[in-house]
Amino acid sequence: MSCYFRYMKDVLAEVPVEISPANKKEIDAILHEIVGVPYKDCSPAWKAIKTHIKGSDEARAAFVARLREKLAE
Repeated sequence: MSCYFRYMKDVLAEVPVEISPANKKEIDAILHEIVGVPYKDCSPAWKAIKTHIKGSDEARAAFVARLREKLAE
């Protein structure tokens, strides 16, 4: 779980959200939901996340906005 958080520090700072033991699982599940990968499938989730955050600026901004929206729910 959440094996990719260390690679996403810049994205998480844009949201902004700080990962803690209390919220780690919730944020991990949200990220899986956003990219459409079943929860706890770390490698496929990271692969999908990378396509959003390492692609175009528009894709990254949309991903950050979606994460911000889901965290606010």
